[in-house]
Amino acid sequence: MQALYQVEMTGDASPASLELFLGHFEGSLKARDFARRLVQGVVKQRQEIDRIIEQCAEHWRLKRMAKVDLTILRMATYELLFCPDIPLNVSMDEAIEIGKRYGSVDSATFINGVLDQVAHASGMK
Repeated sequence: MQALYQVEMTGDASPASLELFLGHFEGSLKARDFARRLVQGVVKQRQEIDRIIEQCAEHWRLKRMAKVDLTILRMATYELLFCPDIPLNVSMDEAIEIGKRYGSVDSATFINGVLDQVAHASGMK
């Protein structure tokens, strides 16, 4: 999530920027590979992801969403749509928990509502 937030704030989605970011954190090779997969996937599919989020977030435009919430939504929507190996409830629960930790008081509820709509719109629920 933090790497995607950095991409959002700086506009730099280059592989070099991601590697520099990952170099500041300890973690297993598996965890780093997963982080790369998520960041690169969200960046590659961002237009489609944003379209779906905006469609499912009734009365909300992406520009008005808190950057932290939007970043979490992008990551979780990518997982829901493009990562069949990650169970739906795992992606949703993790996104809600990240929202509680990094977002505002209302982030978890907002994220849950939007992701529920994404899952319904995608035929997952």
